[in-house]
Amino acid sequence: MVDATSPEPNRKTALTDAFRTHFSGDAPLTEKAKNFAKARPWTSAAFLGIAALAVLNGVRGTRA
Repeated sequence: MVDATSPEPNRKTALTDAFRTHFSGDAPLTEKAKNFAKARPWTSAAFLGIAALAVLNGVRGTRA
């Protein structure tokens, strides 16, 4: 019988759990981000790429 309070982890919940473990606590945000980047380098690179595209699109839109 499966317990409803602890679902079986999948890729989506594993990433959410990783966010919770790396970004909870009293450490500074920069330290938390460094720890997350060390633990999940490909995910961090994807987030940085998306953020860079968003910034470039925002800058491109202001040069009317």
